[in-house]
Amino acid sequence: MATRKSEKSLPVTRRVVLRGAGSLALLGVGIASFAPAALAAANDKYPEDAFRQKDDKEAVKLLYGRQIEASDKIKLDAPEIAENGAVVPISVSTSLPDVTSIAFVVPENPNVLAAYYRIPQGTMPSIANRLKMAKTSSITAIVESGGKLFSATKEVKVTVGGCGG
Repeated sequence: MATRKSEKSLPVTRRVVLRGAGSLALLGVGIASFAPAALAAANDKYPEDAFRQKDDKEAVKLLYGRQIEASDKIKLDAPEIAENGAVVPISVSTSLPDVTSIAFVVPENPNVLAAYYRIPQGTMPSIANRLKMAKTSSITAIVESGGKLFSATKEVKVTVGGCGG
């Protein structure tokens, strides 16, 4: 009988050890995957004030605080005529090195900063999105590269407004 009792207690002990080891492994994976994201989030503050601006120059000033120069190394694709301002397809790509952010500014929108993206190091700097446009306006893509700001602009005619129009 002593043999049976020890056989019964052995699997229970092994289960307890395996459960504990499994829990610790999952906890370690959770901490390892959460820590870099938490640290990155702590260093990246959401540009709330820039998104609230009604003036494009003020939004860019709050977002970047630097001057922008036009660049032919930025490819901005947007339709010449958007039949529906609620869904205007746009995309931007660039051959500029060390791109750290891309933003879209639409001066005629109620909030001119339409989108802002942080680009992780080693990522291909290419963004596609659908913007909501209130009325005919230019779209400016601003690319932060090597600590400088570059832009490309395109005029889009909107036939039916998307921001309440």
